[in-house]
Amino acid sequence: MSKYSLLGMTLLELQSVVKKLGMPGFAAKQIASWLYDKKVTTIDEMTNLSLKYRELLKEGYEVGSATPVDEIRSVDGTVKYLYRVGENHFVEAVYIPDDDRATLCVSSQVGCKMNCKFCMTGKQGYTANLTANQIINQIHSLPERDQLTNVVMMGMGEPLDNLDEVLKALDIMTGSYGYGWSPKRITLSTIGLRKGLQRFIEESDCHLAISLHSPLPSQRSDLMPAERAFSITEMVELLKNYDFSKQRRLSFEYIVFKGLNDSQVYAKELLKLLRGLDCRINLIRFHAIPGVNLEGADMETMNRFRDYLTSHGLFTTIRASRGEDIFAACGMLSTAKQEELNKN
Repeated sequence: MSKYSLLGMTLLELQSVVKKLGMPGFAAKQIASWLYDKKVTTIDEMTNLSLKYRELLKEGYEVGSATPVDEIRSVDGTVKYLYRVGENHFVEAVYIPDDDRATLCVSSQVGCKMNCKFCMTGKQGYTANLTANQIINQIHSLPERDQLTNVVMMGMGEPLDNLDEVLKALDIMTGSYGYGWSPKRITLSTIGLRKGLQRFIEESDCHLAISLHSPLPSQRSDLMPAERAFSITEMVELLKNYDFSKQRRLSFEYIVFKGLNDSQVYAKELLKLLRGLDCRINLIRFHAIPGVNLEGADMETMNRFRDYLTSHGLFTTIRASRGEDIFAACGMLSTAKQEELNKN
C-alpha cells in the first residue's frame, strides 16, 4: 500500500497528521525541522520522536524524497538534473552557479498546456501537475542544495496553472518552520493567467517575472496562445494596482527573435506598454528547438535593444546564456528521456 509523503507538507498539514495519530502537538514542528532543516530521508532519523511514534508514523507515511535519475553537466558549471515523477514521467531542475550566487530553476508541471511556440515543454503537451512534494524534492534532493542562494519557478510548466501546490511549496521555502528563506530569494515566472496572477500577488511576497516576448497583442498571441484569454494590456492594468517599488521586484522576460521582435519599433512599443510600472526587462537569447523556425538575434542587436530601452528610463539587462552544450532549452532532456523510454 502506498504511503503519504511528509516532504512537501506545510506546518498546518503536519499538525493535522500528528493530531490524527494522537501524537503531541509539538511533534509537528519537530518533524518539520527534520524535513526542512536537517533534510533527513527516513523517519528513523527523526530521533527526538519516540520509537513508538516513529513506528506509528511509518505505518502510513514516509519522507518521500527521490534523488535525480539522470544529470548532464555543462562546461560552464551548469547542471541539469532529471527527476522521475510518477511511473514514467520526468521533470528537470537546473542548477546554475555564478560567482557568489547559485540558482535552481524548478519545474511545476509535467509538460504544459500553454503551447508557446518557442517552448520545448509546450511541445510535450500537458501530463500532470506536480505536487508540493515533487516541487520541494527538486530542492531537497539536489546534491548542491546547501550552496543554493536563489530559486526560480521557471522550469517546466506554468506555475499559475498549478497554483495551490506552488503556493504550498513557496510557504515551505519561506516559512520559519521550513527553509526560512526571504521571499526576495525566490522568483516565479509566468505567462500570466488572470485569476492565478492576482492570487499569487496577494498571497505571496516572492518576486514576479512575466513572460512578455512581444508588446503587440496580435504577435504575442501567435507566439503565446494564452494571450487570447488574458491579454498583456489587461495584465499590465492589473499590475498597476500593486506596489512593486519596495522589496518586491517585477520584471518582464523578453526573448529576442531575429527579424521578429528585435527592432526599435518594438522597443518603443515596450516603453509605451510598460509606462507607469515600476519594473525591469530581462532580454533573453533564444535556444533553438527542433521543428521551430525561429532564430535568436545576435548580441549586437540585443545590446542595441537594451541600450535604447535603458536610455529611455526602462532598466534592461541581458540574461547570461548558460548550459548551451547540455540541451539548453527547458524540456529537451525530459523529452529525450521520454522518447528513449517509449522506444524500449
